[in-house]
This record gives sequence, C-alpha cells and structure tokens, in this order.
Amino acid sequence: MKILILSEAFPPETKSASTIFFELAESLVKVGNDVSVITRVPRYNVADGTELDKVPAFEEMSGVNVYRYQTPPLARDIPLVRGLEHFIIALVFFFAGLKLGDFDVILVYSPPLPLGITGFFLGKVKGCPVVVNIQDLYPQTVIDLGLLKNPALIKISKMIEQFIYKNSNAVTVHSEGNHQYVLSQGSAKENTYIVHNWVDTDLIRPAQKENPFSIQYGLKDKFVVSFAGVMGFAQGLNVVIEAAEILKDKKEIVFVLVGDGVKRPEIVEQARQLGLANVLFVKTVPRSDYPQILHASDVCLVTLSKSLVTPVVPGKLLSIMAAGRPVITSLPLEGDTPKIVQGSGCGISVPPEDPAALAEAVLKLYNNKELAENMGENGRKAAEELFSRTACVSRYGQIFSELITK
Repeated sequence: MKILILSEAFPPETKSASTIFFELAESLVKVGNDVSVITRVPRYNVADGTELDKVPAFEEMSGVNVYRYQTPPLARDIPLVRGLEHFIIALVFFFAGLKLGDFDVILVYSPPLPLGITGFFLGKVKGCPVVVNIQDLYPQTVIDLGLLKNPALIKISKMIEQFIYKNSNAVTVHSEGNHQYVLSQGSAKENTYIVHNWVDTDLIRPAQKENPFSIQYGLKDKFVVSFAGVMGFAQGLNVVIEAAEILKDKKEIVFVLVGDGVKRPEIVEQARQLGLANVLFVKTVPRSDYPQILHASDVCLVTLSKSLVTPVVPGKLLSIMAAGRPVITSLPLEGDTPKIVQGSGCGISVPPEDPAALAEAVLKLYNNKELAENMGENGRKAAEELFSRTACVSRYGQIFSELITK
C-alpha cells in the first residue's frame, strides 16, 4: 500500500503525537508499505540543543519519506491565534499533498481538527479513502478549558467536527469514552474503530534508577516525582507546584518537571515565588533519552485540568506503565484514564487540581516502597498485554486493507 500521513507533529519533536505517528509509520514500512508523511518544520517541543535550522525539508527516516513545510511563526499562547494557525497548517498541507503522487489511503492525525478537511479534499482529488485518527476531542476540549467562548466560532468548529466525522471513510479513537463521544456527534458506528494508543514495550522497559539522567541532576538518592511532557493549557500543572509546597519539608522528595510549552514560564515563576527548592525544571530531552527520566523516577505523574471533562488517555501513561513505574493521575475521575489505572492496579488516581490529595498520594508511595513496586509491576504487565505496539499497529493495517477492498 502507498500511505500518506498528515500529522502536525513529527520527530525531531518529542511530544507523544510525534512519537506515536513515527512509530506507526515506521511499523507500516517494516511490513512492506510505502509511507510518506507531510508535517511542519519543527519549532516546539524539541530537545534542548537541537539545531532547528539544520532539520531538512525532506528526509528518509527509517524508510519513511518525511516532507516538512514551513508555517508562519504565530503566538501560540493566544488561543484565537492558535486556532488560526490550525487553518493555515491545513491549507499548507493540502497544497503539499497535491504535489505528491497518488496514494491508496490517507491517514490524518487530529488535532488540529482542520486537517480532517484537508484529508477529505485530498482524498477526493486522489480517489482514495481517508482515515481520521481523533486523539483530542476538538473543539470540545478547548470549550471545556474556556479557551473557545465565542458562540459563532463554537458553532463553526462544531460544524467542521461533525462534517469530518460524517464524511471520513473511517474514524479511529483510542478509548471507549472517545468512541461514545464521536458516535454522539454523527460518526457512523460501522466506520468508527477503537484502536488503543500503544507503547513500544521493547524500547521502554523497567531499568535501574541510576542512569546518566539521575546522575546528571543528582537524583539517585532522592525520591523522584516526575512529570515529562507538554506543559500546555490542558495539563493543569499548577497543582504539582502546590503539592510540592505542601511537601517542601520532606527533603528526600523532589519534583522533576521535564518539557516545554506555553504554560512553562508560568509554573516556573510560581515555583520561584514560593521559593521551592524541591522542584527541578529540565528542558525537553531527546526521544532516545526519555526512558531515562522514567527510570530515574520513583513515581510518575499524569495531570489534566479539571475543566477537561472529555475522555482522554495521555500517551505518557502507557510509557510509565511500560517502564514499570507507579503512576499518580490528577485528572477528572469520570474519564478513561482512571479506569485503566484502577483496572490494572498500576497507581493512584486523585481528583484534579487537588494539591492536598496529590501530596497525600505521593506520601503514600514514599512511605510504602513495596506498594509502589507492586504497582509498577502491574503496570508493566498491563502494558505488555493490552498496549503493545505490534498489536495496535497491525489493526491500522487491517482497517486500511478493508477500506481499499471496499
């Protein structure tokens, strides 16, 4: 099969979106497919020291043809401008796709939501089916977060969302909660599939705490509570700083926050104003070094704002489980993530934006190393059984083949 993937994020960006779709593309090539990716020139969420001016406009990565296109540098911390950027990306990707040859199937990563429109029209031009993978439920996510308030813009966004669900040849989602949502918004049941996000359980495995990362930052004798990932509007990371303040007298406990995003300056300043010596900020690390952060940790955090009531399963949860580390989630308890945590016994779920509950959960694992170890082992077992890369990626191959046959 000749497959075209449209994804805003791709390596050398390090966030979960780029990792998931790189691994998907790489795996599809390994089983004999011809895969091309259209993405943008990276500017955000790249490892410290990455020379962005040397990232090529075209390269072959693990057999995948990667085409990168420049988009205007806009102020991403302004929600309305960020929305405008999404439409610009969709337009740039459409004309980029026209330059390439024919394909058997097009796969779109959403968000940004307008990429679904790009996929639809490219599919019409090239006469091939289009699959849209819905990772975050836009526009509902930004409505929940209070970032989209204008009634007219909400109506237009909802119309785009429903158009994509109704006119894509297939829609894939990563959890049951997301499945129910897209069905409620007009996606046809026979064209909507649950394909779990995956984790490379060969790449990320349990390992010793002492490694170059823990040595570099003096963490090997500390009880490390880590967060690694995008620091954006949805993550609600202020609760981590507030929990760190509660535990500031516990000298052995240190909170390590790794990554970048529009909210990073705010939480850095929050920690500075509180004079917290138990919080360490580290810039984004290369993808290859990410497992070291997990291994250096005694417990890992997954946080989301309490406003984000749409069901979400952050990709970092699966990586934490694969690394054999216990997890503490601080997010809405009605979603899919707490169900995974409870069902696998891999950690503790606390209400979102509740620093006292988060601090209590950290203390519970700090004081009971055996419990923490058992939770880590449970997580690894569940990652191997439920979220393996091989099983999840092969499902995409099946969906593509069925669509092409039809």
